[in-house]
Amino acid sequence: MTQINSDTNDDAHEERLPRVIAVVNQKGGVGKTTTAVNLAAALAACGQRTLVIDLDPQGNASTGVGIPANRRKVGVYDVLIGECSLAEAAFKTEMPLFDIVPSTMDLSGAEIELVDMPRRERRLADALNQAKSESGPLGYSFILIDCPPSLGLLTLNALVAADGAFAPLQAEFLALEGLSHLKRTIDLVAERLNPELALEGIVITMMDRRIRLAEAVAADVRAHFGDIVYKAEIPRNVRVSEAPSHGKPVLLYDLNCTGSRAYLDLAREFLQREGLLPGGSVKVVAA
Repeated sequence: MTQINSDTNDDAHEERLPRVIAVVNQKGGVGKTTTAVNLAAALAACGQRTLVIDLDPQGNASTGVGIPANRRKVGVYDVLIGECSLAEAAFKTEMPLFDIVPSTMDLSGAEIELVDMPRRERRLADALNQAKSESGPLGYSFILIDCPPSLGLLTLNALVAADGAFAPLQAEFLALEGLSHLKRTIDLVAERLNPELALEGIVITMMDRRIRLAEAVAADVRAHFGDIVYKAEIPRNVRVSEAPSHGKPVLLYDLNCTGSRAYLDLAREFLQREGLLPGGSVKVVAA
């Protein structure tokens, strides 16, 4: 058995309100859900209590952490329509410090139902604010929202509720064009609905440095977007692809694979940017 430690000071941020991050990209198949789940797992492994909100009607994040559809009696849909609180909809996963608010089948019709609801673009933000007012910092350091691969009302709810946006980006042709469109959308939401919102991070996923085009795309992304692009990159890795079918984050499925190491590197860099791991490191030691 292994234990993953970090040299963060837990007492220093016990009272810190959770940072809400929308994991977003309107293009499907870029590793968005994989990144939301495995970054959350890596943050939990570093001692940060983390919640994933599965806002994608496909429910892949929920399945990928071992919450099958028949166990999801309540979920984020019930939170959005006001039938339960965020805390009531949260499930514990197999991994300590990692919870999830799952997606249910009802969420597939939520885009239509939300149109006629009051404060339709602020339903998730209102639920988060209510949870914060009732229970202080909610007990989480981070809340990651796994958005659907579209820019509809569900994604808009995530962007209005978030403190920042995080975009996984596959190193492939036309990636910059899609990312530029996403950046314009985020800027528009910030201008009209959520002035705190910004695109705070981009992580390159499914990276294969044996492919010249992938290296060229990665270089272009770094040249265009600068420091918001993370140094950590997520490689193509069979174990990362296999893990969801076993209902586990890759850290639980195979801690020693290159995918797990990459997500731990990403979590370390994420925490350093958040000021929670100054000069520190994530250590994996035998228990």
